[in-house]
Amino acid sequence: MRHGKKINHLGRTAPHRKAMLSNMAASLIINKRITTTVAKAKALRKYVEPLITRAKEDTTHSRRMVFSYLNDKQSVKMLFDEVAEKIAKRPGGYTRILKTGNRLGDNADMCIIELVDYNEFLLQDDSAAKTKTRRSRRGGSTKAKAEETVATKSEETAPAAETKEEAPKSEDSTSEESTDEKKD
Repeated sequence: MRHGKKINHLGRTAPHRKAMLSNMAASLIINKRITTTVAKAKALRKYVEPLITRAKEDTTHSRRMVFSYLNDKQSVKMLFDEVAEKIAKRPGGYTRILKTGNRLGDNADMCIIELVDYNEFLLQDDSAAKTKTRRSRRGGSTKAKAEETVATKSEETAPAAETKEEAPKSEDSTSEESTDEKKD
């Protein structure tokens, strides 16, 4: 029984698991997204999110603590310089897991784990959704309807007068005359 055992061991020994999560976290910080299995992604999320939270405070102590987990100077530098600026206002939830289907060889559940603030496609969709106004089905306010009707009435009266003067000169009247001649 697994009472109180919250760590997914991922079928590895403790030092192998620690090295694997360290390498995956460094790759995630450098590349902003990686493809892996769902189980590894969930374990990586628990591993990397506290490191990103620690990166919000740029001190020597926090850099050394993060380096003890990552063991990669380049990823630590990128985390504190680039990633920490983008996530400064975010209270948590720095990663997103997107399931992509099953792997061909062993049918393992695969996914993409990415840093939330670096997906340009989803950020563009969010900004477009915020700028779009929402329309209700039951109709808008009476003030807006009144303004629209006044505008349409004024547009209808001005062009209508011009079209009445041109109506006898239109091609429709000539086509009617030609059909009358054919009938006689």
